[in-house]
Amino acid sequence: MAVVSVNAQSKTQRKWLLFFAPLIGIIGLWLASGWLVPSNLAPLTNKLQGLVTTFQGIFIEALPFLSAGVIVSVLIGEFVKPQHLASFVPQNAFGASIFGSLLGLLFPVCECGAIPTSRRLLRKGAPAPMGIAFALAAPVVNPIVLISTSIAFGDVRWALARVGFTIVIALTIGLIIGAGIKRESILTPLSLTADDHDHSHCDHDHGACDHTHDQSKGRLAGLIAHGSTEFFEMAQYLVIGSLLAATMQTFIPQSALLTLNDSSIGFFAPLVGIVVLMLVAVLLSVCSTVDAFLALSFLGLFHPGAVMAFLVFGPMIDIKSTLMLTSTFRRSAVVAMVVLAALFAIIAGLISYVVLV
Repeated sequence: MAVVSVNAQSKTQRKWLLFFAPLIGIIGLWLASGWLVPSNLAPLTNKLQGLVTTFQGIFIEALPFLSAGVIVSVLIGEFVKPQHLASFVPQNAFGASIFGSLLGLLFPVCECGAIPTSRRLLRKGAPAPMGIAFALAAPVVNPIVLISTSIAFGDVRWALARVGFTIVIALTIGLIIGAGIKRESILTPLSLTADDHDHSHCDHDHGACDHTHDQSKGRLAGLIAHGSTEFFEMAQYLVIGSLLAATMQTFIPQSALLTLNDSSIGFFAPLVGIVVLMLVAVLLSVCSTVDAFLALSFLGLFHPGAVMAFLVFGPMIDIKSTLMLTSTFRRSAVVAMVVLAALFAIIAGLISYVVLV
């Protein structure tokens, strides 16, 4: 009875959301257009125009990477079997976490692509520590980010330090959250569901399929259907996350955070600088493939440790990726990831402050 009431409540909330969301969107677009807007609401027009522009920028930047992640996820679903994972993925928690934190070197996806890929691997039976470590590390531990960071700072040591900190943090969080804990306590029901691809193929030994051509067409249609479903499911989190990020950028002045530079804080300057740039990373939600060039612009205002925290924390935890994580991991696990990632990123920033200052 409790389950039925919860489902009924969820359906009611969804109906109200479907009713109010388009209404709010129409009102927002009308205010942004400036057409017949009352004079007392005119100041909102410029704000909302900026919000729309920022939203489009974040969404369009992330969309190709989400598509790439879904494609990788579909290919894994089609060609990687649970027995394959069992044969080459370490089954102990430590080995699985290391494997997951390094897997981005083979699958170069940012945070928008790492999460659907992680969920597919988990549905294939991958250990939970591996899925957690991959989701957190892959946005940084991949060849594209390694090259872009080296080029931006003109020093490969920045890239190596960024990747090194990310690997250590991701595998540690994977161990803390995933080791010795039941998968049901960490993963969402959809992430626990066995992958349909593992049961959808025809059993040739029992003569289930007579026409190879029809089977191939059916498999292609199935791949497209699975990819479309996963894309639109993940896209809703991307849209909401991008909208939240754009809203915060529009109505929370970034300059207010950036004025908290090292000279104005005193003894706590290193820590405050780190926290400020971590908040900026969450606020901006910039893709990890290009965020190094933005981080370079902060280097004159903040100390190197704060910039390193920006580079490490942002790709792991920003607004859109945090929402997308809830599609794969339970909210309690996501909260734990956010808190632990923040603490470890602060430690990484303080270490960098001592070493790089």
